[in-house]
Amino acid sequence: MTETSIVEISETLKLLSDKTRLTIVALLKEREMCVCDIVDILETTQPNISQHLKKLKSGGIVSETRRSQWIYYSLNMGDKPYLHEIFNHLPSMKEKIEAHQPNSCC
Repeated sequence: MTETSIVEISETLKLLSDKTRLTIVALLKEREMCVCDIVDILETTQPNISQHLKKLKSGGIVSETRRSQWIYYSLNMGDKPYLHEIFNHLPSMKEKIEAHQPNSCC
């Protein structure tokens, strides 16, 4: 393993060391979501979630897709195979997602 890859892995793991970002990743492991749904499920503010998503996107962990006026986020781990094993150990968020009433924004 080269020094560059250790640096990359270190930076990625730093991003994931935040509880909110790791929870967002666990949600996105279940399905793609828009910001408003993540905000409602985590019971926090839109600016807070947007900042976390921005960091995850710049770290290459999530990608976004625009549909009409809404942006949907999904996991993007193609170039980070080392994350698959970590993400397999994340607790399921299916119950939280199913208990959530979809927001009318999306």
